[in-house]
Amino acid sequence: MAQDGRSLPPAPGDSIAAALPLAAAGDEVAFTRIVGAYHDEMCRVAYVICHDTDLAHEAVQDAWTIIWRRLSELREPERLKSWVVAIAANEARQVMRRTRRRDYVEMGLQPNPVREGSTVWTRNLDLRSALVLLTPEDRELLALRYVAGVDSTELSRLTGLSPSGTRARLQRIIATLRTQMEGADA
Repeated sequence: MAQDGRSLPPAPGDSIAAALPLAAAGDEVAFTRIVGAYHDEMCRVAYVICHDTDLAHEAVQDAWTIIWRRLSELREPERLKSWVVAIAANEARQVMRRTRRRDYVEMGLQPNPVREGSTVWTRNLDLRSALVLLTPEDRELLALRYVAGVDSTELSRLTGLSPSGTRARLQRIIATLRTQMEGADA
């Protein structure tokens, strides 16, 4: 404990789990440690859902406010990562609903793309175009699974589906992406 009565943050070797009870009790330094551990990942997930950097950052900022207020409600510390990422994903969907705008992806095009690697560039453009056509909920599921690395068991807790139902929904979304991308190749 510091001289001013505040608790000290965990030592660098300690896990984020050690910071959790301190942050839940209102320790801002411990909370900052949690923010540092998960902020970038939350931004990536929110960006996949929003397709807009500013909206993604707005969603993550809103998520951190919610997390700060509700951190003491988390009963399973091992679920901290999936919990904070899911809150960011939910807030990204809320931001999308509030803005009620049509998704689009702005891409700077090179005037004369280099032949070497142009196939990769085209495939990335096709993937981005296909992702925009998905619902925010489908993009959220993809982002949680493939950007944040949340497994199907944890996803099932977050979505309310069974693990097998979650895997089936992911397979359908991926099949839709493949169909859209194959149509773009034609």
